[in-house]
Amino acid sequence: MDLNDLNAGGLVLLGCGKMGSALLEGWLKNGVAPASVYVLDPMPSDWLKSTGVKINQGMPEAPAMALLAVKPQMMGEALPALQALGGGGTVFVSVAAGTSLATIEGALGAGTPVVRAMPNTPAAVGRGITALIGNAHVPADALELARVLMGAVGQTVMLEDEAQMDAVTAVSGSGPAYVFHLIETLAAAGEAQGLSADLALQLARATVAGAGALAEGSDEAPGQLRVNVTSPNGTTAAALAVLMDDDSGFPALLSRAVQAAADRSRELGQ
Repeated sequence: MDLNDLNAGGLVLLGCGKMGSALLEGWLKNGVAPASVYVLDPMPSDWLKSTGVKINQGMPEAPAMALLAVKPQMMGEALPALQALGGGGTVFVSVAAGTSLATIEGALGAGTPVVRAMPNTPAAVGRGITALIGNAHVPADALELARVLMGAVGQTVMLEDEAQMDAVTAVSGSGPAYVFHLIETLAAAGEAQGLSADLALQLARATVAGAGALAEGSDEAPGQLRVNVTSPNGTTAAALAVLMDDDSGFPALLSRAVQAAADRSRELGQ
């Protein structure tokens, strides 16, 4: 299965909010024909209406792929609309957090090919990262096509076991919120040291974004990059003595945070 098959058979997109829109924009830029895309969304945006895709106009009889981009709590309501496509050749790709392969297959019919994908919000600017895993009914070429489709909004990784999805959710799925909070708190700390609110926020935003770009583009490990900017007994070393404290610093704090997110992901999947 490849883009030609997708354009010939059709691609159904269930839900076109922020994530669905980011994906659709990437697909259209990468060779998916607008006339082959069928979007089901109760409140289509003006942007969506301008793309040339089919909106709320039914579905092809046997689309090559259907992507489920609704919130997890909406899956129960949304899946019945696609039950007619289950158990056949249509491959379903779900980006709903905490909704297992077995749950989706059970709702659509035994034997339905299902891929779970966990993207994150930087997908909105083409800088996301998505983890994917398929059930036993997904052919290798269809799994690769799902990876290509998710690659339209950033990097992709393939998982070996669905159980890893809870950890992925806790690290990269929820992780952007941790970074946004870092920016918030770093700016607030700068303000407490006498900077104006606007200046502190500008410094914090640029520092986090720049450090992230440096870490991604460097061949050196993050730990080495940290060492590179830490002079003995200097200002950075003074700050890191606080941040790297085993009991109260980042190691313990982030470990607890990621554990809490992973535990909640497991609960939602029950």
